[in-house]
Amino acid sequence: MYFQKNIETMKRSELNALQLTKLKKMVSYCYNNVPFYHEKLTEANVFDGSKIKDLSDLQYIPFTTKDDIRENYPFNMMARPMKDIVRVHASSGTTGKPTVGVYTKEDLDIWSDCVARVATAGGATADDIIQISFGYGLFTGALGLHYGLEKLGATVIPASSGNTKKQLMMFRDFGVTGLVATPSYALYLSEAVKDAGFPLSDYRLRLGILGSEPCTPEMREEIEKNLNITVSDNYGMTELGGPGVSGDCPVRKGMHFAEDHFLPEIINKDCQVQPEGTVGELVVTTLSRQGMPVLRYRTKDITRLDYSPCECGRTHVRMSKTLGRTDDMLIIKGVNVFPSQIESVLIGTPHIGPHYQLIVRRKNFRDSLEVKVELIDGSLLVNFSGLEALQRDIHDKLKSVLGLETKVTLVEPKSLERFQGKAKRVLDLRNES
Repeated sequence: MYFQKNIETMKRSELNALQLTKLKKMVSYCYNNVPFYHEKLTEANVFDGSKIKDLSDLQYIPFTTKDDIRENYPFNMMARPMKDIVRVHASSGTTGKPTVGVYTKEDLDIWSDCVARVATAGGATADDIIQISFGYGLFTGALGLHYGLEKLGATVIPASSGNTKKQLMMFRDFGVTGLVATPSYALYLSEAVKDAGFPLSDYRLRLGILGSEPCTPEMREEIEKNLNITVSDNYGMTELGGPGVSGDCPVRKGMHFAEDHFLPEIINKDCQVQPEGTVGELVVTTLSRQGMPVLRYRTKDITRLDYSPCECGRTHVRMSKTLGRTDDMLIIKGVNVFPSQIESVLIGTPHIGPHYQLIVRRKNFRDSLEVKVELIDGSLLVNFSGLEALQRDIHDKLKSVLGLETKVTLVEPKSLERFQGKAKRVLDLRNES
């Protein structure tokens, strides 16, 4: 199933030609309408884009970072006057000033098209009743999926997050067939379904469209098993306009970019562009955005790009599930550790649940990592030999994957915090006295 088949299956040569045309226009647009880019492009001798002759010339355009956007807070990176802006969104701003995104009417139309593509590729149809359990507000996820699903023709229930009992009641009473949520909240809901006492036959759920945070294959399998659904992943961020940048197709071997609207690259730690298939930081240029375009935005997400043909028929490049973020990476005793690596080990291990917490400490100038994991059955806490064997098994698996000694602590069922939005699983105490 396709939402815009002629675009999603466009020949690579035609797609590249379209990208080059739009890139030239976008560089000129930014140069003429955004003082920040006028200065940056002038310093880089790129000017109005006339020097862009090939897609590879993208490398001469300077990068944009989150700090650049924050330093121009709130509206200094707008390319259009406020009278042309019909929507404002912003990130949570938990680590400082929020990053702001603004939208023209044309931006919203393109955004809903991109989301409708992702939803269709994930299995959604006009016959679906889809419950959005993202928090509504300045966050782009809820309204982005809302308008894209409506454009597809699906029935949308704007449930927002929280009030889990009511969420499950609506699943049953409204005949909900699809769920939109963070993977963390979907996992929490899947546990709540088991605890609610109603048989799975009382639910019509068949698909989940998850996003806003990474979803490891192990977490996806757990959610699918608990809810008897098929899960698709999608990718986006406020700086790029929200969800709909890329998303899973039925093959689920990477998320297809909307390459007619977004131009991706991979760079290494030295900011050098890398060849296809190389793991590195994702950099994205918006090709259509009018309200607040970005050139070569450094996402900090670590992934790889695959341009090989996909069995689904879509020709747009695929990005692998993000392996982590450059700013989420923990360096412990010189070893690079991503929470997703630990999650992959924990989820699916017998006798433990999918919830965990990572605690990093420093003593005598040495770092240590403690991994707290929930037991499924609290009775194991009094079975010392069984507890010790499970602890050792998890420890050995983590050491094999990370190459690092960890302290594994097994805790009572449902004693770790649950998350209705993005999960916060890392507690770094190294800077505390």
